[in-house]
Amino acid sequence: MGFEPPQRLVRALGESYGDTAAGDWLARLPALTEQALAAAGREMTVERVAAPGGRSSLVLLVRDAGGTPAALKLSPAGAAPELERAALAHWNGWGAVNLIAAADEAPAEGGALLLERLHPEVSLRSLPEAKALLEAAGTVRRLWVEPPPEHSFETVAERTGLRIGAMRASAVADPALEPLVSAALAARAELVAQSPEADLLLHGNFRQSKVLSGERAPWLTVGPEPVVGERAYDLARLVRDRVEDLIASPGGAVTARRRIRKLADALDVDRERLHGWTLFRAVESGTRALAAGRRQEGEVTLEFAGWL
Repeated sequence: MGFEPPQRLVRALGESYGDTAAGDWLARLPALTEQALAAAGREMTVERVAAPGGRSSLVLLVRDAGGTPAALKLSPAGAAPELERAALAHWNGWGAVNLIAAADEAPAEGGALLLERLHPEVSLRSLPEAKALLEAAGTVRRLWVEPPPEHSFETVAERTGLRIGAMRASAVADPALEPLVSAALAARAELVAQSPEADLLLHGNFRQSKVLSGERAPWLTVGPEPVVGERAYDLARLVRDRVEDLIASPGGAVTARRRIRKLADALDVDRERLHGWTLFRAVESGTRALAAGRRQEGEVTLEFAGWL
């Protein structure tokens, strides 16, 4: 089976796993696809690759013998597809894309997930900003449910704790980053010390591009990186959506702070906690982008963090 993975995915996998490991997985994609289609048992045929696609997985638009469309998502083990499957199974289509699989069915070898077909070319980013944020808030609140018993998801404290070393190393490499890194780490330490609410299952990487148009519901979430913790953590990535537009706007800093207030008030989340997590996540993402050589992305994200 011949197809070309999007270059965006090829570059991102190289950054995440190294060129050799990424190349090995990409070379196995045709065989993994054949295995996944066979495991589905529906005489599936591939229509095309969803492009430009994401940074951690390949999505193929497929159709079964009866003409029913679906999406086949293949991810390397490092993307933890088994945790994505567990989260999607727990949400059972409530605010999120549906698994086309039995509830107890594990991902196929190669991290394959068979999902309902959404419209990959239509995300919330296609809407005006105010409308997009409103729809995003309505979608993400559906995902915030109690996690399943005896789950294997990371906690917010565990996930963010793994980022501390790299952030400190960035500050050592570039002393100009030290004030921002120190502020972000101080905010995290205060936030994880005590949370005012019960831990919930979170999307983990929620933003406008992760919400796609669907048939059974207007908007459904895809691509979770599930984590258990407080809601403010999940909203923090959404606050800096369309960050390039914010940076280009003369009122960007005011708009960013207004977003925090609006999202916090709309979803009954503590403003200060949302501010703190937004700062931490922006600094963490910005320093990680710089370390990976994505200098423009890193600088824009850190400029946004500086507003906070």
